[in-house]
Formats: sequence, structure tokens, C-alpha cells
Amino acid sequence: MPQTLPLTGMLVSSGYNQNQNQTKEEGLYYHDNTLVSGSLEALIHHLVPSMDYYPDRTYIFTFLLSSRLFIHPYELMSKVCHLCMEQQRLTASGVDGDVLYDFRDERMMRSLKELTQRLSSGDELYRKVVHQMIQVLIRKLTTLSQYEEALVKINATATDRLTVLKAKPQAIQRDMLSICNDPFTMAQQLTHIELERLSNIEPEEFIQAFEKKDLLDNDKSCFSDQKKASSLEAYVQWFNRLSFLVATEICMPVKKKQRARVMEFFIDVARECFNIGNFNSLMAIISGMNMSPVSRLKKTWSKVKTDKFDILEIVIPFFSLLIKDIYFLNEGCSNRMQNGHVNFEKFWEMAKRVSEFMVWKKVECPFEKDRKILQYLLTAPVFSEDTLYLASYESEGPENHMEKDRWKSLRCVRPTHYPTITG
Repeated sequence: MPQTLPLTGMLVSSGYNQNQNQTKEEGLYYHDNTLVSGSLEALIHHLVPSMDYYPDRTYIFTFLLSSRLFIHPYELMSKVCHLCMEQQRLTASGVDGDVLYDFRDERMMRSLKELTQRLSSGDELYRKVVHQMIQVLIRKLTTLSQYEEALVKINATATDRLTVLKAKPQAIQRDMLSICNDPFTMAQQLTHIELERLSNIEPEEFIQAFEKKDLLDNDKSCFSDQKKASSLEAYVQWFNRLSFLVATEICMPVKKKQRARVMEFFIDVARECFNIGNFNSLMAIISGMNMSPVSRLKKTWSKVKTDKFDILEIVIPFFSLLIKDIYFLNEGCSNRMQNGHVNFEKFWEMAKRVSEFMVWKKVECPFEKDRKILQYLLTAPVFSEDTLYLASYESEGPENHMEKDRWKSLRCVRPTHYPTITG
């Protein structure tokens, strides 16, 4: 029977040890009884169950995650189905949506349809199991499509508001403090957005984000004709948006006292994010406050109580650390060994990190949603970097020749009026 232990618990080490029912297959290489490399064909055979062997769950996850670097998912599914038919031992490993984006490929769905048709005349138990798996898969694909449609609408609304703002700079009447002046509530709503975006990132996106060409496959990318996974990108874009929103809210007010008030508010929000463990929003806020148009406002900063800001600078963001780990692991280790074997030891390590993320993304937000605050955070217009500099120079004039030259340059290409808060 398949193992059901959590993946993170099973991937504590770099791989898994063979149990007494697992025999060493030709084309696979083990070190200390742990699989470290193998030919692609042997690894595919190792994925297929037999009468006295069932592939370890950690192996299934790791191979399905990494195999896309060497073979198209639909080609892999076809090979596995063929091998299963030969053994008259069908399996639906990987059809539960762990690698969801693969099933957006029409060729993959055709293979799945072909598999279900063959099962329709087979054992009743197999039919029921596969039917249930397909229903789960369809629900997950539907949820993903709905999420992507929602993102498109949110981005369109934000773009429309920015267009209106450029046409009528005086149209802006609201700032963040008029929507919410409670740091704890704001931190809660930021956490809602963070967890929603995290929950929609699929594990294969991390592999596709750092693709390296496989020289043994004639530089042919296995991702070139796949639909690009976008949830990871959307999460990164959210981080950037929040950073620019923070900078925009600080640079908009004309009065120094109000700018200082906004700065202190964001420091308090960052502290609340720290307290509830929302390190990604925390780092986005710090990033926004460290942007040059904000950090140069020395007169404004002199009015801010910065002592409570110190503790925030020692925090390491979970998501950024994960991305760096995967990036350097991918860059520092080759996908293939000199003998042409797949470097499976590398993919054990990568799967271990991705599986930790899989647990993290399942966390449910315990806080009540505030639609008005969420709408503002997601769609409020944000300044570009040039507009931020222009607003910053208008608030506190240029202090050196470089800043003066930049100010003159910006005033030549930018409108003389930009949105401000005068209240």
C-alpha cells in the first residue's frame, strides 16, 4: 500500500532507504543504501509498482517534480501507463494534483482520458479510485483557473485606477490611514493576501522558475511549449506591489508631520507582522521604507521614533530564503552525472525544500477578512520609482548635485502635478 506519512517527515534525509521489498534495479546507483543517480529509463521503471514492490511516496514526489527537466510530463505519463499495462498493474500516481500545472497540457489530459477509458472495462475498484482522483483534479484545476481570473480582474482594476489618477491627479482623496489606522488589523489583512497567494503556488513552479537546459537532450527545453506557471510570479509581484505601496503612502503627504505619522504606522504594522509570523509582508514593508525616495527624507525621519524599528532588521524572510536555497542548489549542482545518469541526489535536496513549502502553504488564516482593506491593498494606485523620487524631492528638496540633476531630469519628462495628500 502507498505510504501516507507527511512528505516533510519522510524527506528529513537527502533520500530514502530501500526497504526489504525494494530490489536494486539495473541502471540505478545507490550509496549507503540511498538512491543517488540513475538513467532516466531506470528511474521511470522505478516509478512503476509491481506485485512485490510499491514506489516510496517520497520517490514519487521527487521524481514527478524533477523529471520535467528531462522529459515532458505527458511523455512520462504515456511511458508509465505503457509499463503499467505491461504489468497489468495500473497506478494513478501523480494524478492527485500534486503537480497540478502538468494537467493543463492538452496532451497530458488526452493521456489521462485514454487511461480512464482502458480502466472502464477493468476492475470496479480501479474505476472508482481513478474517478475520484479525476474529480479531485478537476476541482483543483477549476480553483486554479478561478484564482487566475481573480488576479486578472484585480490587476485590471489597479491599472484603471492608476490611469484615472494620471489623468486627474486631484482625484485621489483616500490614503491608507483613512481606510485603516489599526496596525494589528492591517497586519491581519496582509496575512490573508500572503496565505491566499502562497496556497496557489504549485511545487513544479520552483523547478520551472530555475530551468537549466539539459545538454543531453539537445538543448531542448521541456517547458518551451508548456503553459507558464504564474502563481509564483504573482506572489513575487505582490511583494513588489506592497513595497511600492508603502513608499507611495509615505511620499504622498505634503506635510512632514503626516509623512512621519505614516512612517510610524508602517513600523507598527511591520511589528505586528513580526508578532504573527508574517515575515514576507514584514520584509516588503521594510523594503518599501528602505527605498531611496523614502530613506532620503531625513527631516521626516527625524520626527519618527525609530528605536522600535531596530528589531525588525534582524528577521530573515521565509520565502526569500526558500527561493535562494533552491536557486543556489540548482546552480551549484548539475542535473546529470558525467556518465549521463540523472543526479538524483540533487533532486532529493530540492524536493525536501519544496515539500517544506507544501506544508507551509496549507496554513489557514485565522483572521476575519475586511473587504474594504483588502480591496485597497490590492488595487490602490502606486507610484513608479520616478514618480516616487519626484514626490520625495518636492517634499524635501535635493541636497546634492546628483539629486538636483535627477530632479531636473524628472521634471522635464514628468507632469508638473502629481497626486498628493494635503489633509
